[in-house]
Amino acid sequence: AGHFRRLLAEAERLGLADERAEALLGLGDCALEAGELTEAAGHFEAAELLLADEPLPRRARPIRGRAVAHLLAGELRYACYLLESAIDGLNAGGLADPEALVLLYSAVIGPYIDMGAHARAAHAAELALALAPQVADPALVAGMHRQVARTFLAEGRVADADASLAKAQAVYRQLRLRTDLAHCHWMRGYVQAQHGELAAAERELRIAREMLTARRAALYTAQVEVELADVLRRLGRHEEAAELVSGLLAEGSDPGAVHAGGAHRLLGLIAEERGDAEAAEEHYVRALALLERSGAGGDLADLCRLLGDLLRRAGRTEAALDAYRTGLGHRAAPGTTTLGPAPAAPAFH
Repeated sequence: AGHFRRLLAEAERLGLADERAEALLGLGDCALEAGELTEAAGHFEAAELLLADEPLPRRARPIRGRAVAHLLAGELRYACYLLESAIDGLNAGGLADPEALVLLYSAVIGPYIDMGAHARAAHAAELALALAPQVADPALVAGMHRQVARTFLAEGRVADADASLAKAQAVYRQLRLRTDLAHCHWMRGYVQAQHGELAAAERELRIAREMLTARRAALYTAQVEVELADVLRRLGRHEEAAELVSGLLAEGSDPGAVHAGGAHRLLGLIAEERGDAEAAEEHYVRALALLERSGAGGDLADLCRLLGDLLRRAGRTEAALDAYRTGLGHRAAPGTTTLGPAPAAPAFH
């Protein structure tokens, strides 16, 4: 970040617009990694403003950066809107630049899956994979493989997800991109946790956590810790799990709305397993407030089921029905069943 700040000052002094934009993009990426989301969005907006008169493909990186900042802050719908608008603009204007499209299609997969729009995520992955041979930047292709792994996982294609992650890992190792490599370990741990391979998942998540801590990537470290705590709880190590997430929520570090919701969900499950229904309800309700704002459909539905079951067992049938209705309402709300018209497919062979 220090290097980028010096570069920005020098580029401003010399009146070099392109170098100023690059420095702002670099500062935005540093801020994202450090979890300074407002600052990151500001840098990306400033870069976009500098490039306002450039063709849309040139503005794809700041748009994607801004969308990721909103995504990490839990504003999934707005992130989708930014990315879809840019994709539509590229395709409609005949500016189907493969690098820009792969960058944007890869970025939109995550929010689509979080919002429960799996068919749309799969379509974006399909288009990104088809365009990949036309992309020269190996890091961009590796990032695409990392995101595509999520769609394979959502479709139950575990071997394909693992193969995609292996491709991404190989590139990141070669390019020594430590943060991106950590994300691959994180994703591998997530895949293994989803399929009950808990000891392997713990190993991968701990590697990711160590790498991200070394990079001082505060936000990503916090998010990995929430997923690691879930694995520890499922392994029966409740004290360790509770300590990990309680520390996260207490010290004022913000793991982002979706992961903060996940942390409260975990504490609720641990409280329930200890027979403390009152504490469990409190954590579930706090998680619900966080997830309702984010629009993470799958997490929200799961939480409403947990809260509803807890209330039903306590004989509070009306309150349980309200919880179930909340979950169902969000699954069927505008913007979750259909996010408006899907972005047009690019014209390419």
